Amino acid sequence: MELSPSAHVDTFCRDRLPPPEQWPELLFELPELAYPQRLNCARVLLDDTVERWGPERRCLITPTDRWTYGALRLRADQVAQVLTEDLGLLPGNRVLLRGPNNPWMVACWLGVLKAGGVVVTTMPLLRAPELSALYEVGSPAIALCDHRHLDDLRAVEAPDTVTVPFGGTGPDDLTVRCAAKAGIFTAVDTAADDVALIAFTSGTTGRPKATLHFHRDVLANADTFSRHILRPGPEDLFAGTPPLAFTFGLGGLVVFPLRAGAASLLLEQATPEQLAVAAAEYGVSVLFTAPTAYRAIMAAGLAGHLSAVRRCVSAGESLPLAVWEAYHSATGLRLIDGIGATEMLHVFISAADGDIRPGATGRPVPGYRAAVLDEDGKPVPDGEPGLLAVKGPTGCRYLDDERQAGYVRGGWNVTGDTYVRDRDGYFWYQARTDDMIVSAGYNIAGPEVEQALITHPDVLDCAVAGAPDERRGAVVKAYVVLRPGVEPGEETARALQSFVKQAIAPYKYPRAVEFVPELPRNPSGKLHRAELRRWARAEG
Repeated sequence: MELSPSAHVDTFCRDRLPPPEQWPELLFELPELAYPQRLNCARVLLDDTVERWGPERRCLITPTDRWTYGALRLRADQVAQVLTEDLGLLPGNRVLLRGPNNPWMVACWLGVLKAGGVVVTTMPLLRAPELSALYEVGSPAIALCDHRHLDDLRAVEAPDTVTVPFGGTGPDDLTVRCAAKAGIFTAVDTAADDVALIAFTSGTTGRPKATLHFHRDVLANADTFSRHILRPGPEDLFAGTPPLAFTFGLGGLVVFPLRAGAASLLLEQATPEQLAVAAAEYGVSVLFTAPTAYRAIMAAGLAGHLSAVRRCVSAGESLPLAVWEAYHSATGLRLIDGIGATEMLHVFISAADGDIRPGATGRPVPGYRAAVLDEDGKPVPDGEPGLLAVKGPTGCRYLDDERQAGYVRGGWNVTGDTYVRDRDGYFWYQARTDDMIVSAGYNIAGPEVEQALITHPDVLDCAVAGAPDERRGAVVKAYVVLRPGVEPGEETARALQSFVKQAIAPYKYPRAVEFVPELPRNPSGKLHRAELRRWARAEG
């Protein structure tokens, strides 16, 4: 596949794209997907929207602040100026972003793209070892970090990366530097197929998988799922809980509202109950969160706070039929289910309004095709389970990773999910086909938890699996073999849980710990993960 001439001086990303024969088949069948060869998605999302709707339109709202589109453009352009004039950013350089959901994170994201950089957004929950792995893969030249979340970043050994805080008051703080800039910047004339962002999957083992997405990909998700399923207008107010580091949150809280001239309510931290209260207070009309949150909102008796929300989107984990029905009964709203993937950037199967079939994920979003295949890549009959495969205007491109050949097969993106398609073309989720544990909307790699746990001096052997949980869908359950002389019990379990929280992101810690004399292994020592999952299901 021939690529357009790149605007990137630093060709790191383009040099590490998969070979053309390993790319998925890309489809641009809708007229709105006919993008020009030269395209900077930040310019389209911000400058074009300002030109259409004016600079005074509301854009980003927080409990303490309110930014118009004009204010966001000014600050994004100031960020681009600081990056290029003060920090020497070259087009194609990677810029790591670390911080909670707030307006300056959005300004940084847009400013990096305007300057021709490649965005690598991370969550503030990640610890130094996790960040080190991302640095190793993405080689960022600059890191922009919320001043409250610098400690773990500074613990990373990355002498070639310049770290700049934002949101503080020091002379080197990005926001202070921005105040000295005029805020006039012409976006770099990037190619539509220049890499705009590197998004990391939650991974399973070893080296994190980095997915490369082009400038046109960013717009494509807005012009498929958002345009055809959400159908937002300029008066909509978006809100939700997913971090901007997740492509689910990036789309739902930044890309989709900006593409429609709408606004976004950004909450740095919000429990489901706080989310419901905020939705009612601010007049949220489009909501993004996980089934766990909708369940918690109902349990707290706050479902009525969402009765004015026009679009409630559920993703991040499978939506149980019972939750859909209970929510519909409590609010009269039809939850929009959907499945997406970091490899695809956002949701590609969904349904809305009268097209919803409760219990089903939905049908392919306009612009995408989906199929259920067997292990040989052949379609299975409707009603029989198989591997979910999808293709459309976006697709998997791992950064310099041999695992590309496992995800893309015969032109299809094979997601790792088991599905059934019915005769009407609806897709019904069955299970994950790998060892991922989906808990409260977070994808947690079991082997990563094991790697943290096994480093504790009292742990002789360990393994984790997903145990069913009514509130979270699943929780991480650890099976631990203690070294001789260590007493099993609640105190030891709490110590192990605390240890894991300090080693990796706290949401990954095992919420259940069971001490066992040995783990199920075959004669060669390989763990029987299927047996372990049976334990967790039986005891969960």
